[in-house]
Amino acid sequence: MTENIPLHEVAGHVEELVDRAANGEDIVITRNGKPAVRLVPVEEPSVLESDRIIAREPKRPLRFGLLKGKVWIADDFDDPLPDDLLKAFYGLEPNESWPAEREGRP
Repeated sequence: MTENIPLHEVAGHVEELVDRAANGEDIVITRNGKPAVRLVPVEEPSVLESDRIIAREPKRPLRFGLLKGKVWIADDFDDPLPDDLLKAFYGLEPNESWPAEREGRP
C-alpha cells in the first residue's frame, strides 16, 4: 500500500522514511496534495569508502580490446588548433585581433 506523506511533515522523519522505503514500502512525498517524489531503494549498492561513492560494481567484466582496429585517432589530433577556430572558442571573429590580456597565450 502506498503511503502519501506531505512535504512539510518529512523534515523530522527522513531517516525513518528512508529505512521504510529500503524495506520495500511505497513512500510518496506530496506537495500541495499532489505526488511530487517517490522514495525507492537503490537496486545496485555502490561501493562506499569514507562516506563517498567510489565506484559501482560492474554488471559484467570489462573486455579490453573489444574495439581494436575499429577506432583510430588522427596523427594531428593534438596539434594546435587553427587560429580562426581557436578564436571562435573565445567568441572572437576570425579576422578580429586577440585582446591584449590574451596576446601570446590563447
